Amino acid sequence: MVPGEGSPSADVMLVGEAPGASEDKQGRPFVGRAGKLLDQLLEAAGLVRDDVYITNVVKARPPGNRDPKAPEVAHHLPWLEQQLALIRPRVVIPVGRHALAHFAPGRKITEVHGELVVERERQLVPWLHPAAALRNRDLRETLLQDARALPGILESVREGLSASG
Repeated sequence: MVPGEGSPSADVMLVGEAPGASEDKQGRPFVGRAGKLLDQLLEAAGLVRDDVYITNVVKARPPGNRDPKAPEVAHHLPWLEQQLALIRPRVVIPVGRHALAHFAPGRKITEVHGELVVERERQLVPWLHPAAALRNRDLRETLLQDARALPGILESVREGLSASG
């Protein structure tokens, strides 16, 4: 199991799909090659891992690193919902299309990445998965642009909350 890690009072929660091989071995989310790129993205956003909470929709690596099946997602969902309820992040960053599908069914990551999306009263800022940028170097700059835009989005969310609260 890879439950997640980070600040229990984080304003930002990153949610990936499921642990990979490195994560499975270390019991920590996003620690492989994609995790190293994620650390760079956080830095570009003016954040570090200790500032955020990082987890996955599915808390255990599926056999053969295949996509999680619907019953596996359903099995792990109560843990994710409890994490969201306890941490209460201002912004959730679904990392990749599979995580986005949980939070905003029907939305396409290629159309909404880097933008503020409000779905079921959650403030989402979907990001492409860092693993995609490792396979396609052209996506790296797109990811960096999305990360650099995050501070402005967080500020607008904070202002919106203070104006409505």
